[in-house]
Amino acid sequence: MKTVLCYYSYHHGNTRKVAEAMAAAGDVTLLDVRTTPTADLSGYDCVGLASGIYGFEVHKALVDFARTNLPAGKPVFFVTTYGAAKGAGAKALAAVAAEKACPVLGEFGCKGFDTFGPFALVGGIAKGHPDAQDLADARAFYQTIAASGGRDPE
Repeated sequence: MKTVLCYYSYHHGNTRKVAEAMAAAGDVTLLDVRTTPTADLSGYDCVGLASGIYGFEVHKALVDFARTNLPAGKPVFFVTTYGAAKGAGAKALAAVAAEKACPVLGEFGCKGFDTFGPFALVGGIAKGHPDAQDLADARAFYQTIAASGGRDPE
């Protein structure tokens, strides 16, 4: 299954690390939405959308990217990394997917090193994450998505 994983990763590269782990598990093209704000995603069987959690939500740039570039009816999955809690997680991405009638194949999330705001005062939280187990779990999640052939699990 040919997949594109569109990601927004900024502070410590947590989301990029998870995306790279998933890419190593199959036929996955990585697309950094910070450097590529528009892209033709129609040639892919499945689209992954990945972001760190910023202020309890995925980054607005990724939501805008999905709203602009996600083809209608294309199967999607979501990936998040977070310091303390995933907050609303991929709720905004799920809303875009629903608007475009895209089946959601699943959501993966794991902790990521976070030094934003007050966390910098204590040297950050979720130190060492994503760790080897997080990355193994990410690969396993993607392998499940790939094994589904992009079909909605329900």
